[in-house]
Amino acid sequence: MEYYAVQVWTGKEVDFSERISDDPRMCATVFIPKKAVMVRKAGKSRREERPLFPGYVFLATDSTELGVIQRWIVRTTPNFVRALPSTKEPRPVKEKDRRLLAHFMSFGKVADISKVRFDDDDRIVVIEGPLKGLEGLIVRVDKRKSRAKIRLDMCENSFLVDMGFEILEKAAKGPGDDDGKDT
Repeated sequence: MEYYAVQVWTGKEVDFSERISDDPRMCATVFIPKKAVMVRKAGKSRREERPLFPGYVFLATDSTELGVIQRWIVRTTPNFVRALPSTKEPRPVKEKDRRLLAHFMSFGKVADISKVRFDDDDRIVVIEGPLKGLEGLIVRVDKRKSRAKIRLDMCENSFLVDMGFEILEKAAKGPGDDDGKDT
């Protein structure tokens, strides 16, 4: 399976996806990686799904190149900006980028909120979820908003992406646990 990156107007990813999917000549599946985040408005928290890479959609195809008809369909669809790396010669995303996409696709249609805890030095430790394995890419943590900002390199561009997390309480020490103090 090959993936092609297409830049579209930010906020119009779903509209572009629906229009391109409706054309029977398009021999590709449109994929919009999404993430779940908690959003607080007027004191109420709710879960929202947002694009992981705002302004980008990915075309998955078995072919090693997009045909003339597919390129024409993509270019003439409203909200299209450009194909990467160039509209005239779109190429599949590189292996490194494909692995990153596969990481997020392994969580289904939406990369859910990760479960984390903080160690004694107040460093984030990811227990499970989409942030697992990406700890080294975390550049900032906002405990109040329950979000971690990570730097992702995709299609030779660097993105800062907010990912949601849920803080799990530290496990209580049992009666036989050594707390490091001598009695």
